[in-house]
Amino acid sequence: MGRLAGKVALISGGNSGIGQATAALFAAEGAQVMIAARDMTKAEATLERIVKAGGEADVIKCDVRQAELCQRAVDATLTRFGRVDIVFNNAGIVPMGSVLETSLDVWQDVLATNVSGTFFLSKAALPVMIEQGSGVIVNNCSDWGVVGGHHAAAYSTSKGAVALLTKSMALDHARQGIRVNAICPGDTYVERWDSRRHAEQSKAEWMDSLGRGFPMGRVGSVEEIAKAVLFLASDESSYMTGQLLVVDGGNTAGGTSVQY
Repeated sequence: MGRLAGKVALISGGNSGIGQATAALFAAEGAQVMIAARDMTKAEATLERIVKAGGEADVIKCDVRQAELCQRAVDATLTRFGRVDIVFNNAGIVPMGSVLETSLDVWQDVLATNVSGTFFLSKAALPVMIEQGSGVIVNNCSDWGVVGGHHAAAYSTSKGAVALLTKSMALDHARQGIRVNAICPGDTYVERWDSRRHAEQSKAEWMDSLGRGFPMGRVGSVEEIAKAVLFLASDESSYMTGQLLVVDGGNTAGGTSVQY
């Protein structure tokens, strides 16, 4: 029996990267998974992957910047699976730039997606969890939400806000049987990174050059982060709430992540 057998999970941004890997892992561990995403083509591909592997899942179009769509995602999960046990607030964007390099539009979009999106989906799911008397929320923060990052003013700010939102929700709802924690990934390879690679570099060469900047000598994989999310979502972390679980290859111990 899987570690999430009988559980229902709602994952925002579950169509790619860490969200996709987590959706697949949750399903493999017995959860019924609702994938909420803007890109339905990728979401359907993730759904197909899960179903082919014997899992149970569904998809719903959701832009987390809109509160009504977050409520719709929770309602759809209830209609399809009957409850909401786990929410993984994973949807987010990662623009780079200092304060001077960041436009007002980018600043507002980062906060709307990374901070308000986490707030909206949590706000929609919490009443369900309170009524159930149980639930787990995992927020996707970042190591840069813990220590800050070079040329990432908007992103680091948004993830710092997610870190404290995590702690505040944990305190507010601990006595209602709800745990709230955050995963704080370090540099983790996702497909969007490929646009930053020079044409003359092979992927292997590029990844090797990136990895040299970190204590463990490499960047992380989405599967590694998904395993940590699984820990926070499962009963294995039953005495944890309000915590930031940093999974960064040692970066915040004194490494640097400025190369990419």
